[in-house]
Amino acid sequence: MRLRNVPGAADMIAASPFSVNQPEEWKGKWRELFGNDRPVHIEIGMGKGKFLLTLAEKNPEINYIGIEKFSSVLVRAVEKTEEFEGNNLRLIRMDAENLQDVFAEGEIDRIYLNFSDPWPKERHAKRRLTSTRFYERYDHILAKDGQVIFKTDNRGLFGFSIEQTEEAGWKLLDCTFDLHHSEFAKDNVMTEYETKFSEKGKPICRFTACR
Repeated sequence: MRLRNVPGAADMIAASPFSVNQPEEWKGKWRELFGNDRPVHIEIGMGKGKFLLTLAEKNPEINYIGIEKFSSVLVRAVEKTEEFEGNNLRLIRMDAENLQDVFAEGEIDRIYLNFSDPWPKERHAKRRLTSTRFYERYDHILAKDGQVIFKTDNRGLFGFSIEQTEEAGWKLLDCTFDLHHSEFAKDNVMTEYETKFSEKGKPICRFTACR
């Protein structure tokens, strides 16, 4: 899907107090940036920011970093931060392939992957954020007890992701093909896509993976 260009988006992102414009400079020092020693959770492909902003508001004891590749999308999250009063949220515009340039070994405690691009063509499988190629990156930046939590409405992508998790040598702590009718629904925080899909009656899949 072609993304619409948003005039001035890059400047708006750069000017936001929540944006980190040179993230490589903070590799290994993210807790220093936040000014505390609390856990650091990241969302890769944060979209318009509803999910991460909700978590940051509900959990001030956790530091959150949102990662989004496209300025035209990230700028919508920046707009939402205008009413956010906490200091436990930062935003980065970057490609997930560069995670190891930005985060040091074991620096991250949890990774959220929500409604990631399915890259449906088989030749693009390595670009999927749940491919073994990306698990290698997660293995580097996650703490020993770190987790990857993945949600999608795409059953094909979910099946692929389960297979890739096992192939990467990771294990599933939990797995459901219908999140909103499962024991995990109570504490679930929805994304913009999730709200849209669930209103149409489409089941949401979710798993938590660890080493």
